[in-house]
Formats: sequence, C-alpha cells, structure tokens
Amino acid sequence: MNFLFAKRFLLGAFVATGLWAGMPTGAEAHHGWSSYDAEKTITTKATLQDVAWRNPHAQAKVEYEGKTWDVILAPISRMEARGLTQEMLKDGATVTLEGYPRSDGTAEMRLERITVDGKTVELR
Repeated sequence: MNFLFAKRFLLGAFVATGLWAGMPTGAEAHHGWSSYDAEKTITTKATLQDVAWRNPHAQAKVEYEGKTWDVILAPISRMEARGLTQEMLKDGATVTLEGYPRSDGTAEMRLERITVDGKTVELR
C-alpha cells in the first residue's frame, strides 16, 4: 500500500510542476540575471506599449534601435514599495530606461532603473 501511495504522489508531483506535460517549471520560465549582459548598458527614452502589470514581474514593450523590445521590470511589490505605481507605467507613458540586453541577442532588456515624470526608481 505504501508503494502505491508513493507512486501516486510522485505522479501528482510531476503533473503539478509541469514536468509531465513538458512545460517549463517556475525556475525555467522566470528570467534570471545570467541571461543578460551587464557589460552593455542600454539607456533610452521611449514610449511604453503593451504594459502588463503582473507577477513575477511587470513587462512592457518599447521601440529601440528599429525593433520592438520586451522590457522586463521588477516585481510589482518592489515597484510599489519604491513609489512606482501602475498609473505611472501606463501605455503611452514616456520614460527613460536603463538596463541590460539579453546576451543571446533577443530584443529584450532587463531594467536596472526607470525614470517617470522626473522620478528615478531603482528596480533591482
């Protein structure tokens, strides 16, 4: 009986973590700092598009160097604790972004700081 329970428990654990279905786990789906090149800082003034105020981190899109870039922000709780609100990061807001590009050349940047309406917020 214990063997059957263990077998069912392991099967449930695989399904719950997405391994059974071949889906990425939370650790694989979340962006880590190692994917970005901290030696190449991007600083640009841009207009936010498609802002997604969600966890594990907010996201937006901007036009940079002739491409549409995905912008990876901080977790919502961190941004709100530092005074950055959803209203400040709405579609159409003009902001200054400072961050790092993905190392693999994908048009994506992870922000270190953002300036909105003259207020600079550290995101790390």
